[in-house]
Amino acid sequence: MWGVIQLGVLAAFLVLFVPVGMAGWHLSRNRMLFFSCAIFITLAVCVHLTPFFLSSSGSLPLSSSSIVNLNSCISLLHHVAFDFQELNNENNSEKSWKWIETEPAVVQCDFQKLTKSNASDLFNGSWVVVAGDSQARLFVVSLLGLLLGESEMEMIREDLFKRHSDYNILIDKIGMKLDFIWAPYVSNLSDLVLGFEEKKSDPDVFVIGAGLWDMLQINNATDYGVSLKLLGDLVVLLLSVPSDFVNDGAGTNLVSVRSPNFFWLGMPKLINSMLNTNEKREKMTDVLWQAYTDELYSSKLLHQSGGPLVLLDIHALSNKCGARCTADGMHYHGVVYDAAVHVMLNELLIESNQKL
Repeated sequence: MWGVIQLGVLAAFLVLFVPVGMAGWHLSRNRMLFFSCAIFITLAVCVHLTPFFLSSSGSLPLSSSSIVNLNSCISLLHHVAFDFQELNNENNSEKSWKWIETEPAVVQCDFQKLTKSNASDLFNGSWVVVAGDSQARLFVVSLLGLLLGESEMEMIREDLFKRHSDYNILIDKIGMKLDFIWAPYVSNLSDLVLGFEEKKSDPDVFVIGAGLWDMLQINNATDYGVSLKLLGDLVVLLLSVPSDFVNDGAGTNLVSVRSPNFFWLGMPKLINSMLNTNEKREKMTDVLWQAYTDELYSSKLLHQSGGPLVLLDIHALSNKCGARCTADGMHYHGVVYDAAVHVMLNELLIESNQKL
């Protein structure tokens, strides 16, 4: 900045005082005007071309928007840290988690913790559907906690936490409808997506996830993988649009498109020794969790493997929060799901090229 000011002063000096000096040499007025114009044009050209040459040589830093790749930023969204001093208090402070500011790439991405006002603007007039097990319900609690505030949350908390039940709410102030659908198995999610496809309607934001009940009750990773592939096919069908050409008169082809507003809510870190029943400790092992995760990635359901859904990596977030953030090795402190909500919000902003 100081260098720019110095260059400006030097340019002004040359344009103003060099012609005066020339006048002192008794040059004609026309010649003096000619030299003044020549100096001005030369300086103007230098001012416009110098940044180009400097940036090409690497001596002038580029703006963050020019060097930060959007896909790179998306891959860094889960790089967060948790403040355990805040977590020790009952008050779930906004400062209890943050993106890791010591990583230069994270800083350049300029992730944002959205305020209630900003989140309301983002969801204005939207239809949001969250479907899954208790992890999905906890995600809804964090999302509504951001949009409604503490006092309004107390009014709906009892209905929201009814076990194994759906929950619906219309936030009149922003015209947003949110549906939580209890769907603990992947087959439940497939039925839900099939219903949307039949009605030719889909939510503006769709967050789904299942696996914990499957691990406990079915306990077969291969079956889980088959269910995921079927779900992926149905989601692709839901997001498919007619192409502009006809295939040999047989009908209009369908072209699948990835929606940046469709998310998969990953399973949390399971701390086996803390699970609260013998059955859970025997069946929900690290080995089986890894087998289920392998099936998820091989199913091509996730965007990372060419699928339609963006991963909200609850495992990565809960693993960073650790045993201090859970009482039963499965359900975590609200701060984990708060972070997941903001990961989703920033993903939406990045994909839509918005800045609040």
